[in-house]
Amino acid sequence: MASTKVAAPTIRQTNMLIGGKWQESLGGKRFPTVNPVNEKVIADVPDGNEADVDAAVKAARTAFESGPWNKMDARDRGRLMNKLADLMETNLDELAALETLDNGKPIRDSKTADLPLAIDCLRYYAGWADKLSGDTIPIRGNYFCYTRREPVGVAGQIIPWNFPILMAAWKWGPALAAGCTIVMKPAEQTPLTCLRMAELAQEAGIPDGVINVVTGYGQTGAAIVKHPGVDKIAFTGHYETAQKIMVDAAGTLKRLTFELGGKSPNVVFADADLDAAVAGAEFGLFFNQGQCCCAGSRLFVEQPIYDKFVDKLVARAKTRKLGDPFDPKTTQGPQVDSDQFQKIMSYIDKGKTEGAHCLTGGTRFGDEGFFIEPTVFANVTDNMSIARDEIFGPVLSVLPFKNADEIIERANSTYYGLAAAVWTRDVAKAHKFAASVRAGTVWVNCYDVFDAAAPFGGFKMSGMGRECGEIGLSNYTELKTVTMSLT
Repeated sequence: MASTKVAAPTIRQTNMLIGGKWQESLGGKRFPTVNPVNEKVIADVPDGNEADVDAAVKAARTAFESGPWNKMDARDRGRLMNKLADLMETNLDELAALETLDNGKPIRDSKTADLPLAIDCLRYYAGWADKLSGDTIPIRGNYFCYTRREPVGVAGQIIPWNFPILMAAWKWGPALAAGCTIVMKPAEQTPLTCLRMAELAQEAGIPDGVINVVTGYGQTGAAIVKHPGVDKIAFTGHYETAQKIMVDAAGTLKRLTFELGGKSPNVVFADADLDAAVAGAEFGLFFNQGQCCCAGSRLFVEQPIYDKFVDKLVARAKTRKLGDPFDPKTTQGPQVDSDQFQKIMSYIDKGKTEGAHCLTGGTRFGDEGFFIEPTVFANVTDNMSIARDEIFGPVLSVLPFKNADEIIERANSTYYGLAAAVWTRDVAKAHKFAASVRAGTVWVNCYDVFDAAAPFGGFKMSGMGRECGEIGLSNYTELKTVTMSLT
């Protein structure tokens, strides 16, 4: 990657897309999206209301029921999805810079992680578009029985701010492959890449009304959830919002899938490759400024290596380079906004007050923007706030443990269950941990390994359903049974 600073991108689109038309909100209101590096306004976007959502749902319904989308051959849908992926690849530098501008993540991460993963996701699901098939079923009597997998209809999709373009791809990919149409609300903090991605979808030839993007705050998302013309909701975010969605969706019994938060245990046994585990622990927490639902924020280290491990980890954390995210040398950018900054700082204060030992970091970095130094706490106990609550920032709690039986119980002692990891050279120990921990993803001697083909989702309050992989398509399909008399 080039060592020179990357230029900020040109903002191409700041209106919302409804039925193929870029427009203002019918209410006439707009709101700012703010640069987390300097706290200055980047641009204003429409504040969508119920009328905007209604128009978007109607456009999506028309495209689904009577527009070209439902008549299009599945292979042609896949071809258009691949065209969108091609355009994203052609415009990768622009999209990466736009993501960095709006979110604050380092340009090196936008270019080498977020964009490639998003493009790969669309290509993966493009390949599935013509492979959704049913079964023939032998039943009693003289009948021919078979099943069909059909699109669920209009999908309402609400995405978070931590991986804006990747989360859009995770939602669009299976929905488009299944033949659904979309009404998406991007996070109010980071709407710009979703809007630009929707422009590229138009350029790719995806018909009007298939993808609609309505920008706004929580009330905009609530209007999507409550709308009777929406058949399914896919949400990524906090479990408290998911609880509200469940209540609002009850009136129409919408299909629901949730990818929620976590307090993931990252377990290091004494027989692990120490240097690899240290590097994995640092990446597993500090990547994306700690703003990952699956961040390894509860780091359990077996007692014989605890002190040595912590020393190496602190030394590594101190090498992280904070600063301008458009500098390719920067490895940590700002938190996404003021609210997130204040929340994280309050948890750092709680950690200190409750008796944890802050070994590095714990303070603001710089005079402007929402930068927080990478923070490592030792002498943490399971009952401390920093060990229980999802902080969603660069705050790592390191806890000692005695043996394998103890750590499985402690790892599962949380209402979350999104991800976990274990570091050991003992294959049996690794498989025992993977089978015993209550989490949707378990990494062994690695962390944050993602692929569009691998399902992702959580146990317990970390979500419902799975995204990615073949199973991700089931979120967007209904199974129909057809029985024909042969007499």
